[in-house]
Amino acid sequence: MPKVLSQKVSLVMGSQSDFKTMKLCQKVLKILKVKFETKIISAHRTPDRMYKFAKNAKKKNIAVIIAGAGGSAHLPGMISSLTSIPVLGVPIESKKLKGLDSLLSIAQMPKGIPVGTLAIGEDGAINAALLAASIIAINDKKIKKNLDYWRQSQSKSVKKKPI
Repeated sequence: MPKVLSQKVSLVMGSQSDFKTMKLCQKVLKILKVKFETKIISAHRTPDRMYKFAKNAKKKNIAVIIAGAGGSAHLPGMISSLTSIPVLGVPIESKKLKGLDSLLSIAQMPKGIPVGTLAIGEDGAINAALLAASIIAINDKKIKKNLDYWRQSQSKSVKKKPI
């Protein structure tokens, strides 16, 4: 019987400066014991790399792609246009418009090219990792157990009364 490879998440970002936000995805995926890879792929500066990545993602057993992008934020949408793998977009906070430009670029995809759009910045990165783990947990009992434990711990951490 062939060995079943566990699925992984691919974290991609448009530039090195996006890693400050996207490393939070790594942190959460490590805690949940979800396999992942991390790459810099620019929709504008490395279009051939982006195309090759998106076209080969299924062969590499990638189940979910989390794409962080700032400014015009074309990376999540362009990747989604090239693959049927779920793409989650994390808008990176920008200096000029505080990430609103990124959020709108990612959220305003034309029908037929879906991108799950998360919150701007750190909250979006953390939630993207949790959402990716939830998608993988549909078919992976170990990840589901880890995710359930995360949620239980989160609930237990909320105090019943103010101090």
